[in-house]
Amino acid sequence: MREGAGENRPSPALKASALLVLATVFVGAAAAYLPLADHLSFDHDIGIAAAALLLVIFVLVFNGLQHHRHQSFGLANAVTAVRAAMVSLVAAAVFYPAASQSIANAPWSFVVFVLVALALDGFDGHLARRYEQVSDLGARFDMEIDALLILCLSAAAFFLGKAGAWVLLIGLMRYGFVLAQYPVPRLAGELHPTLRRKLVCVVQIAALCAILLPFVTAPVSSWLAALALLLLSYSFAVDCLYLLSGAGEEEE
Repeated sequence: MREGAGENRPSPALKASALLVLATVFVGAAAAYLPLADHLSFDHDIGIAAAALLLVIFVLVFNGLQHHRHQSFGLANAVTAVRAAMVSLVAAAVFYPAASQSIANAPWSFVVFVLVALALDGFDGHLARRYEQVSDLGARFDMEIDALLILCLSAAAFFLGKAGAWVLLIGLMRYGFVLAQYPVPRLAGELHPTLRRKLVCVVQIAALCAILLPFVTAPVSSWLAALALLLLSYSFAVDCLYLLSGAGEEEE
């Protein structure tokens, strides 16, 4: 979260609203994880790991409430919280020690589950705009869940042998960009939401989902991954050049 953006202490009403939403989603997700793990042929430990990851995410979100200038947590953030619950299960399945076997057991169900999470993406932004509850917290929450999902899918593509280790660059590029902001402060400048960035994100997830389908094998899977990586690299290059030019600092 950028410093200086909405640095107000969250009100008791906002804290109560956020706690209610996050606790409700967490309890519902925790109760659903084990049945879902059974349905997806995942080990029960995956459900437990997903609950632990979701708890960490929600704690971070709650601690960032000073960047949400509204008095209620909002429907948009509630939808993103549901997406976070879904992506946590995806992450637990992918990074579980027997990840490739877990995903290979139910590839179609896994992809459908990811597509449902993808379908909810954009809906949260629509709700935030409709109810005038756009905030730095909501934008960051949404973006980080997207980034985590892309990291998970790129790792799954590697673990399943659909592409070489280079496919991990798709998932790691966002985190590399954040780390680069420390030695190069200009990269931490303001980036306004763009259709290009959103479209590229959707394309990444769609391409990685396609790669995970059983009938998509090498070299086709590698070509799809390479095209996705090329498109993502272009998008990051555009943003980096914009920020390095100093434009991001001028608009703060």
